[in-house]
Amino acid sequence: MALELYHSGHSTCSQKVRICLAEKGIEWTSHELHFATGDHLTPEYLKLNPNGVVPTLVHDGEPIIESSVIVEYLDEIFPEPSLVPRAPLPRARLRVWMRYMEEVPTPAVRVPSFNQVFRPLRYENMPEEEFQERVEKLPLRKAFYRRMGRIDGFAESEVDNALGQIRQTAERVNAAVIQSGGPWILGSDYTLIDVTLTPLIQRMADLGYAKLWEDDLPEMTAWFGRIQNAPFV
Repeated sequence: MALELYHSGHSTCSQKVRICLAEKGIEWTSHELHFATGDHLTPEYLKLNPNGVVPTLVHDGEPIIESSVIVEYLDEIFPEPSLVPRAPLPRARLRVWMRYMEEVPTPAVRVPSFNQVFRPLRYENMPEEEFQERVEKLPLRKAFYRRMGRIDGFAESEVDNALGQIRQTAERVNAAVIQSGGPWILGSDYTLIDVTLTPLIQRMADLGYAKLWEDDLPEMTAWFGRIQNAPFV
């Protein structure tokens, strides 16, 4: 089976797919896209992914988009080692976590990421007209970029809300590890939720926000320590 991955080195959504591929020992062909040059907005790429985001997995010529969908798809077509619980109740709990991850920490991490790194690096010195033209070409997230702006970044209230959502995520991981007995979020088995949360938490640590969990969430801190020592992170 031919697997191709269109991805970006700095994209957390791309990172979780790469972790999943590594965990399963799957060979794949890399197509790295560069946002600064608009690779994700070319007509060729938009035919594969009309949302104009990464990653996109192409399996035997058929594109699969959305990172959470991709990792679930990979677990179905490459079932060993399994990253999804076999019993119905733990599997339902994993699905709950996956939905929460998409709604809360994934969009939350984008706010400090763009505010502190991507906006200054990619957009701050871009002429305003060019920035607005780039925003207009985006199939998704026009409102996100407009709220951010090219110069000022996101409002303090939006940053605070994002950090609050990451704190909530860390609290839930802490409680889940206690309840399940660990060492992973759902218990003894390393699953897709450990995979998908890893790049988000690592990004927050890289941005200097590890204090959101290190001071008073020992099980969350221990979980992240185990994640950092895992071979494919």
